[in-house]
Amino acid sequence: MDRLVSWCSMNILELNSLKTVEMIVDFRKDPAPLPPVILCDSPVTSAESFHFLGTTITKELKWEQNIRSLTKKVQQRMYFLRQLKKFLLPVKMLVNFYTAIIESILTSSIKVWFAAATARDKAKLQHVIHSAEKAIGCSLPSLQELYVSRSRRRAAKIAADPSHPGNELFRSLPSGKRLRSIRTRTSRHKNSFFPTAVSLLNSVPLTPR
Repeated sequence: MDRLVSWCSMNILELNSLKTVEMIVDFRKDPAPLPPVILCDSPVTSAESFHFLGTTITKELKWEQNIRSLTKKVQQRMYFLRQLKKFLLPVKMLVNFYTAIIESILTSSIKVWFAAATARDKAKLQHVIHSAEKAIGCSLPSLQELYVSRSRRRAAKIAADPSHPGNELFRSLPSGKRLRSIRTRTSRHKNSFFPTAVSLLNSVPLTPR
C-alpha cells in the first residue's frame, strides 16, 4: 500500500481513502482474519461487493446482484422501445435502437458472467429479449448466441495477440486442429472466461496461426 501511495504521489494522483473499499475474495472454509488496510492514515472499509465499469462484482464471485442490476436497466429502456413502436417506426430503426440501447446493456461483461450465471437469471434476461421481439415484430439473437459470438471474438483476438497476458492459455495441440483444454478443479474456475473460451474455440474449426 505504501508503494501505491508513493507511486500516486510521484504521478500527481491523489488517493481518496473515503472512496476506497477493500473486497477480500477467499474461498477457504475458515479464512484467517486479515489486518485492516491503512491508506493515508485512514482504515479502508471492507465491502461485500463493488462496481467496476458498470459490473457488480461480489466477494463470492456470484452474479445474481449484477444480473438484477442489468435486468432493471433494460426493463426501463424497454418503455422507450414500446413508445417508438407506437410512432410506427420501421422495423430496421427499432432493431437499431434495440441493439444500441438494450442489447448493449444485456451484453455488458457477458463474457465474464454468462457461463457462471444461474438458469433462472439467464431466463430473466432472455425474457427481456422475447419482449423486445414482440414489440419490434422480428426475431433477435438469443442471450446464448450473443454470449457465444462475443466470447469467440474476444478469445480469437487474445489467441492472435502474443503480447496479451492470456495468450499462452490458447495453446494448440500437436495436431493443430484443437486447443489444449485448461484443467480446472472447481466449477467456479471451469465457468470462468478462459476455460469456456477455449471450449468455444474448440467447437469451431481452428485457423492455423
